Amino acid sequence: MTMGKIIFYEERNFQGRSYETSSDCPDMSPYLSRCHSCRVESGCFMVYDQTNFMGNQFFVKRGEYSDYQRMGMSDCIQSCRMIPMHRGQFRMRIYEREDFGGQMYEMMDDCDSIMGRYRMSGCMSCHVMDGHWLMYEQPHYRGRMMYMRPGEYRSFREMGSGGMRFMSMRRIMDSCY
Repeated sequence: MTMGKIIFYEERNFQGRSYETSSDCPDMSPYLSRCHSCRVESGCFMVYDQTNFMGNQFFVKRGEYSDYQRMGMSDCIQSCRMIPMHRGQFRMRIYEREDFGGQMYEMMDDCDSIMGRYRMSGCMSCHVMDGHWLMYEQPHYRGRMMYMRPGEYRSFREMGSGGMRFMSMRRIMDSCY
């Protein structure tokens, strides 16, 4: 199986001390005093501006990210999660309200606007059955995002989203390996 590889740097533009990993890292502080840039050698990762995979999230795939502020981070990168490669079908149930309430729809492909496709005012809980997904606060894959792996998510508020409703979602495909 192909593993991802990411290198973090203390300073912008890949300067200063570095730390390399191919797995989840809930806290960068033992390795770097701060993290302001990264280079993804292979795979896909989510980077977070708080420890323990909390706070603002940003999806990174093979490439160079010279400045954490351009990624939408309010603070430096403090944790990261490797996204495993998924081959096979994608399935997710989205719900209009927390605790799987309100309208429910099952999805198997990307949706650039749940308002346009399903006439839903937003998604506030979900059940990911297959695959890995990115959910966005605005239609057309814009705004803050949240990574969803297989599991039940009864309340996005409890995950640090502040009660945000998600309006679009897309599958994380193998193309980043």
